[in-house]
Order: sequence, then C-alpha cells, then structure tokens
Amino acid sequence: MRHRVVAVVGTIQEMYPVTCASAVFGYHGPDIPQHYDFALCTEKPGPVRTTVGVDIIVERGLEALEDADTILLAGWCLRPDLVSGLAEGVLAAHARGARIMAICGGVYVPASLGLLDGRTAAIHWELTADLARRYPRVRTDAGVLYVDHGDVATAGASATTVDLCLNQVRREHGAALAMRIGRQLSAAPHREGCQRQYPQLPTTGPIPDSLAPLLDWITANLDRPLTIEDMAVHTGLSPRTLSRHFTDQLGVSPGRWLLDRRIASTRALLEETDLPVETIAQRVGLSSAVNLRRRFHKALHTTPAAYRRSFR
Repeated sequence: MRHRVVAVVGTIQEMYPVTCASAVFGYHGPDIPQHYDFALCTEKPGPVRTTVGVDIIVERGLEALEDADTILLAGWCLRPDLVSGLAEGVLAAHARGARIMAICGGVYVPASLGLLDGRTAAIHWELTADLARRYPRVRTDAGVLYVDHGDVATAGASATTVDLCLNQVRREHGAALAMRIGRQLSAAPHREGCQRQYPQLPTTGPIPDSLAPLLDWITANLDRPLTIEDMAVHTGLSPRTLSRHFTDQLGVSPGRWLLDRRIASTRALLEETDLPVETIAQRVGLSSAVNLRRRFHKALHTTPAAYRRSFR
C-alpha cells in the first residue's frame, strides 16, 4: 500500500509549498517507483481561494486526516483556533503514528498541540517573536532550512518544501530514489536541514550571485581529490573568501559540504549497483575502502555492507 500524504489547505492558500510537495510525492513516470499518494483536504470542501488569484476545488474535508500517513500543513492561516476540527484531527493522526510536516505558518498547529515542546522548530523569521510569545516551550530557529524529529518536521520557508519532502523520501526509501526524483525536478543537490534559510550580507568584498555553478562543478568532479584551493581557483576567489561565502550562504564549510555530497553519492551507489566498496570509494573521491567505511560509519552509524543489505 502506498504512503498517503494529505496536505491541509485553507483560505487564502499559498500554492508554492503545495505544488512542491505534490511534485515530490506525485507520479514520476514508469521508470521511477511510486511509493506515495498525494491528496488535498480542507475545512469546508469546495472552492478554496489561493494567492495566485484563482480558486482550487478541494473535494475532501478534514476526515481525510483519518487515513493519512503524513499530514502536510502549509499555510499562514492554518491555526487551530481559526480552523475548526484541525487540532483534533492532527492530534489523533499523530497519536496513531502519522508524520506531521509543517511549513511556514503551519508550525502553529504542532506548536499549539504540544508536539514541539522542548524541541527545536525551523521557523520563518517573521514568525519568530510571535511563536516564542505564544509557545515559549518551543525552541525556535529562524536560521536553518528545516528540522526533522521523525514524527514532526518543520520548515521555515516555502522554498525549502522540496528539500524537506526529498528528505522524507531519503529517510523512507533511500538516497538513490530521492536523488532520482530530485534530478527529474531539476532540483539543486539536496540541502541538509542545517543549511541557512537565507545568506547573510557581507560587510566587505564581492559576493557571487549564487554558489550553484560551483556546487554543480563539485558534484560533477567528486572522483577528484578536491581541495578548498581547487574550489577557489574555479571561482576566482581566495580560499578564505570562498570559505566565508560557504558559511554565510549554506551554513557549512566547503569541506563539510563536499563530504556530505560524497556520502550521498556513496549511498546511491550502494543502493543501485553491486560495485565493490573499493570501486565506490574511488568514484566518490574517498580514495580507499578503509576511508570510505570510516567516513560512512561516522555519518550514518552503520557500515556500507549493512546499509546495502537494507536498501539494495
């Protein structure tokens, strides 16, 4: 049986996070396994006004939450005190093991139900003060892209919806499937939750419009023994300036980002091929099977062999 993802929408609904989620959890053609069904529900079925100036027709009411495996809350107006029956439906679903994903203002729902008490939640910067005042037991973080506790996940900005949804695919079905879906959507390389929602403005010196060309180059050259100096030469920046831009824009160092990509590629090759670990190590730039096993265990707390048995 497919995993049922139900997105709760309300008036006036921002469509971007909804369409992003449907793109990840929807149909991707006959060559990519379909593990998810995606549907919408709302408090009062029928036309729902959206921010793009047109209505969408939502046929199911909140009773759809009763058989949902994942509930997506993506709206500024989805507060339990404004949407009748929402709190009860989400709490009952969580109690039976459903996963709750809250985007932007959707975080008010799990926060009001106590599901984030004592936990960190990714939050949009505009909501930080208000959420802290209403729910002081929630540790808000307006800097990171998303925070995933397993049963409850939060994303601070609409633009991180694809990252959070791909993260769920990766958790449940492995890195290879998440990468295949991401490639089909022409999404950027998967961003970890610890990366920043938005770049900090530099006090001095030039800043590139985007690190995307460099990140694409790194991904295409993972088999090479890349250094920060190699990256700096490719961008025309000094190693120190490049490191600062990485930290400001992504929240991680160049070395950490590079290692994350190598581990992600290792996972995909373990899942989709029968290549020996030594060969994989060469392909992803980790030089030897010994080094790969050490790095892999530190990142995932398991061995390449055990990971392959689980996901191959």
